Amino acid sequence: MSASLPPLSAVRAFDAVSRHLSFTKAGDELGMTQAAVSYQIKLLEERLGFSLFERKPRKIELTPRGQQLADGVTDAFDRLRGTFHDVQEAESSELVISSNTTFAVTWLSSRLFEFQIQNPTIAVRLVPFGPWEKPAFTDGDLTITACYQPPKGCYYHQLIQAEFTPMVSPLLAEKLGGIHEPADLLKAPIIDPEDHWWQTWFADAGLPDVDLSQNPSSRMGSQALEANRAIAGQGVAILTPYFVRDALANGQLIQPFELVSRIESESWNLSYPMQSKNSRKIRLFRDWLFSELEKDGRKLPFGREAETV
Repeated sequence: MSASLPPLSAVRAFDAVSRHLSFTKAGDELGMTQAAVSYQIKLLEERLGFSLFERKPRKIELTPRGQQLADGVTDAFDRLRGTFHDVQEAESSELVISSNTTFAVTWLSSRLFEFQIQNPTIAVRLVPFGPWEKPAFTDGDLTITACYQPPKGCYYHQLIQAEFTPMVSPLLAEKLGGIHEPADLLKAPIIDPEDHWWQTWFADAGLPDVDLSQNPSSRMGSQALEANRAIAGQGVAILTPYFVRDALANGQLIQPFELVSRIESESWNLSYPMQSKNSRKIRLFRDWLFSELEKDGRKLPFGREAETV
């Protein structure tokens, strides 16, 4: 059975005194009084059964056994410091973001450059997960999801409420003779007719029994892909206005109706493990993300406070 180690406080005091050969300087390094350092050394000597230092007028020297112990202890602490340094460097130098495809393509990828300009020591790696993949929540330092609750042991922030309304290219709308009422949408191909957002929006628009089954299945699973199809005039897509602001502003898409529906339980969320709450890189990215949303005039659903699961 291996011998138990002496108290770490006493070993740390010995390491400091052996390097400085001064109780006073060791105390300054450790934030302790000279008397407290001397007491720790006394405890260690009593534990070991021999003297570690020879007290001389105005100076101290290591005894032969003390020197032997100091060589091993100093080397062990140097390796320990080096290990912590290496881990901290690795922790702070790369940020891995696992993100829902829609958020990654329509929002995050075009803005990451600004984050990296502000934080040049952090290398960012963006890992989008596919439209039909359930997020693993372990593929990155933090995860951005749509409508998936993170597992227990995580903090999460609601970022963007799920809001949606039909979008169409102006050319397709013109070919249809204009879109003046919700029923006019049924003249066009419906992009992703199996998306439950359609039924919610049509019900809110006064058409609760719309049958979209005659439309061919065309599941994209990503608003970025659905928006591209709508811009190309291939049909009507149901999209979140915030994610297609540029296409609306430059006339690639039009929003025929003011009605925007929402499902309170669905939103885009940012999550990360509870043990990472003090991580510098996560804190910097989280605060930058919040600031970017607020600059766009987005009000975070529950402010900046974190929820826990």
